[in-house]
Amino acid sequence: MPRAAQSQRAATALLLHGEERFLVDERARATLEDWKRELVSDFGLETIDGAGLASSRLQDAVLQLPFLDPYRLVFVRMVPANRAEPLAAAVAEIPSTTRLLITIAGRLGSSNKLAKAIAVAGGEAIEMQHLKGRALSDWASRRAAEKHGLPTNFAAQVVRGSPPDLGIIDSELTKLAAYKASGEKLTAEVVAELLAGGREDEIFKLTDNLLPRPTAQALEIARSLTRSGLQPTSVAYRMARHYALVLEVKARQERGESLQQVQDGMSEHRFVIQKAFDAAQEANANRLELALRQIRDYEWEVKSGQVDAELGLDVLLTKL
Repeated sequence: MPRAAQSQRAATALLLHGEERFLVDERARATLEDWKRELVSDFGLETIDGAGLASSRLQDAVLQLPFLDPYRLVFVRMVPANRAEPLAAAVAEIPSTTRLLITIAGRLGSSNKLAKAIAVAGGEAIEMQHLKGRALSDWASRRAAEKHGLPTNFAAQVVRGSPPDLGIIDSELTKLAAYKASGEKLTAEVVAELLAGGREDEIFKLTDNLLPRPTAQALEIARSLTRSGLQPTSVAYRMARHYALVLEVKARQERGESLQQVQDGMSEHRFVIQKAFDAAQEANANRLELALRQIRDYEWEVKSGQVDAELGLDVLLTKL
């Protein structure tokens, strides 16, 4: 069948949503690459920021006729989940000369009006569900074998040594694949050493600037980490681990334990415990607990699509 005929039968609209941002972004990139193949000019693709998008603006983009291309490709990037429904009216009619791709920051419910409107218009709404446990391990194994050409046992090692973030896991698998491609032999010991490197120095600098209150440098480091590919929620996760560690050390201090007793009784590296011990002496337990609650609230707001992850992380650091 000629490709043009295939295009006419293809879905004209795709809505991607869910808690797994990495999968949403990856599927969006693949879809864009596929749909862009038949475009012949730079006028064929219009990218629109989903934050604050008005229904009328989206409708104008959807209904606009192509100029030189066989169809227009409209990509709406990261609409907050709680602002998706008002856009439903804009996609009630999607002409055959328009391909529409919408990504959502968060998960939409089954009764969401935008998702239903996309389906009625002949499109498809796909949820990228959060992966954890066995599903996360299976994904990492497939990713290691199919994309990076790595044995699945290394994928399991990466999952055990990384936060449950697909972007980080894929980044670590990419690092291992590059090491293997250089001609070096991968062993479990080598993998452990490679996983221990990377961004740990920056993470340590960030946590070192969190207490008693986050410094301006903490904000700069957090932004640097996200620009380098670390998900904002993963940065928040590492911050939460630090606050939880200092809170536990604080409780041991209040029970009268010495630095050596705390180091002997905890599994973290002795130097890490020493830094936490010093920070805990000036920290307030109530403020540490409040910080953990604020980080928990931030993660929930990101997953539910209420806030942009990067902007929300900036705001979080000013509140802690």
